[in-house]
Amino acid sequence: MSDQAGRHAAQGDNAVPPHASAPGSPAGSTSDSADEAFARPGGVDGGFAPHDSPPSYTPPPPTASPAERAVFGRPADAGSFAPAPGERLRPQPHVEAPVPRVFSETFGAPADARDGFAPAPGSRLAPSGRAPQSPWWKPDARRDPWRDPAAPFWLGRGAIFTRGAPAQLDPDEDTLADDDLDAGAGDTDDAEDLEQDRTVRRVRFGVPTIVATLVIALVAGVIGGGVGWFITDHSNDALHRPDASIAQVQTPVKRPSGSVAGVAKRVGPAVVSIAVKTPSEFAIGSGVVIDSHGDVLTNNHVVASAAGVKNASIVVTFSNEATAKAQIVGRDPTSDLAVIKVPDQQLTVASLGDSSKIAVGDQVLAIGSPLGLQGTVTEGIVSALNRPVKAESDNGTSAYLSAIQTDAPINPGNSGGALVNSSGAVIGINSAGRFSTSDPSGDQIPISGIGYAIPINHARDIATQLIRTGKVDHAAIGAQGVTALAGLQVGAYVKQVSPGGPAAKAGLQPGDVVVVADRMTVQTFDQLVVIVQQHKPGDRIQVTYYRGSDKRTTTVTLGKG
Repeated sequence: MSDQAGRHAAQGDNAVPPHASAPGSPAGSTSDSADEAFARPGGVDGGFAPHDSPPSYTPPPPTASPAERAVFGRPADAGSFAPAPGERLRPQPHVEAPVPRVFSETFGAPADARDGFAPAPGSRLAPSGRAPQSPWWKPDARRDPWRDPAAPFWLGRGAIFTRGAPAQLDPDEDTLADDDLDAGAGDTDDAEDLEQDRTVRRVRFGVPTIVATLVIALVAGVIGGGVGWFITDHSNDALHRPDASIAQVQTPVKRPSGSVAGVAKRVGPAVVSIAVKTPSEFAIGSGVVIDSHGDVLTNNHVVASAAGVKNASIVVTFSNEATAKAQIVGRDPTSDLAVIKVPDQQLTVASLGDSSKIAVGDQVLAIGSPLGLQGTVTEGIVSALNRPVKAESDNGTSAYLSAIQTDAPINPGNSGGALVNSSGAVIGINSAGRFSTSDPSGDQIPISGIGYAIPINHARDIATQLIRTGKVDHAAIGAQGVTALAGLQVGAYVKQVSPGGPAAKAGLQPGDVVVVADRMTVQTFDQLVVIVQQHKPGDRIQVTYYRGSDKRTTTVTLGKG
């Protein structure tokens, strides 16, 4: 290293960082005390101070019980299972068992054999005997009579035995030669027969013979046909009797005025069939004539597809097969009701009853046009009242109904028809039927005997508003929710409250569970909506609800939906 480089190195070793204090500065003592705290201890050359040696490992005492050691332990007089050093035995060669004598004599090598079954070198025997011969020619062929064409032998009958040895017949006695002569004679006879056949006279059929044959066939056909007709006619006469008659009993039928037939006869003309046709859809429903001005009450989902659609038509068919075009007066999707108007000529008006007077078990009739079958009448009873039902239509709208449940069959096409009591009064408008339900796996299970109708008292109020103004004002609570099924708090779970709406003003909040409304128990959110719709905007109803475990009561002033 040069002097200059050494000076630079010395200078570099003693250089002070820009942020450190130079030696002799006031802060030098503080820096030295800090370095002493982190300096390497004395007597330590490596990067780390020596560690204390770990404590020696002492195995834990055996966990086997004395009883286990007595059964499974090493015997008292036995040493280690492993042999002591130097006591290992040398490996012994494996000695195969000798082969039984009977097998060695039968399958073993001969006594004079070497290297197994092979004979000793040079001990193979040279082949001896006659050389291979041709199978087609032998040395004694000249003496073989079957190969000598000049041999005085021929093919004839079988050889005979003479004195115990076969012998050949003499040619003169061999019958085969005679047979050959007989065969030649037969050929001559055949030639003579052929020549004789050529002299036979040929017969020809002329026109008279053909005509006679046709006449005979015709006469036979006529006779056969006549016989067949005679037999068939007489056999049919044996099955038929021209003077036969079936007796009829003239028994008068007495039908009470309240019978199914009597009610259907009176109410049937007031129920019409409605056909709705649009450029993309065709639907059939039913309706009830409710006044003499041609107003027909039906379901909204029956005529909704024709509302505001160009080239749509609504055709009403009456019980006497007369038809008329109808126009929509007004629709209410919330209640699934609508009113259409037809010409007011010769109309049969239905008698509207009081749905508040009916009871479970009353006999009822459902009249309508299921599947387009006009004037169909089905019978049943009132199964339940005030049944909350959410009816969804094909166009996605939903209607909440406080329905009459009946087991009278209500099928597609019955919608808008009449539910009639035993006196012939209309007590409901058929609206929906339940045809299937889902099992836990999601499969559809068919069901029957469940139909729903809108009570006529509610339907009459909706129809009156539609006829007067073409629209309906419904009450609203201003809240959205679902059905709550959580322990004892079964009711309408409030998910959302409209700001400034009736529910918000009454103090309801999201998370509350409504259990009573207007003094009626609430078990589903649909039931709460149905209770609200039974009122008018401005009505006040009392609501009981749970907020957590705290039970509260408030009064809600219903708004306009």
